[in-house]
Amino acid sequence: MTKTPPALPNGLYGDVLALPSGPLAEASFAAARAAMHPSVLNHCIRGFYWSRLFAAHKGVLDDADYNEELLFAANVMHDLATGPDAPGLLRFEVESADLAAAVLTGLGAPARDVDKVWEAIALHTTPQIPERMGLLTHLTHEGIWIDFGKNADLVAEEQSRIHAAYPRLQMVRHLADEVLAHGARSETAAPAYTLTYQLAQERAADGVTSMERGVINGPWGE
Repeated sequence: MTKTPPALPNGLYGDVLALPSGPLAEASFAAARAAMHPSVLNHCIRGFYWSRLFAAHKGVLDDADYNEELLFAANVMHDLATGPDAPGLLRFEVESADLAAAVLTGLGAPARDVDKVWEAIALHTTPQIPERMGLLTHLTHEGIWIDFGKNADLVAEEQSRIHAAYPRLQMVRHLADEVLAHGARSETAAPAYTLTYQLAQERAADGVTSMERGVINGPWGE
């Protein structure tokens, strides 16, 4: 008889560090690893863990709309445009979504799944909208922002193992640098009122962004 593994905090079963397997997860991870600075890649992987733990906290792991492979794909590829393959013509959230969609389409993923991942990535920096969209978009947004310190208490019991496996490595400075470098590539890559535009204004003013300050002074530090 198969023995049920012990329950992790928040009702999640199995190893908190387990990652999805299969062609979709492997291709998503390969694309992210090829494009991103190691600290940004670790941020994206942690985002998946936080998203899954947030889903457990909300009690939606058994919902029909919960798809762990797509959740991994959306998280691990959400910063693809910080890498060399982004055209630098549109804001980094949109180009990350486009690059991720190309990876999934190349694997033959259903168009509906591709659209869900595209939406989750494109909206990951947008406040107040993701929670009104589908479950994947909501969970992805929440997981990514937990890595910046939001709702850190929800993952307090698991965070030490996750950070030990995927350390922060001064993530926020590297991510801010990469996002700003992408935004500087064209006028259309950092339109007014976007996150990149805001970060550029803050960096020009005093050399540091509110995103960096928030993480450095937050629960995780750098």
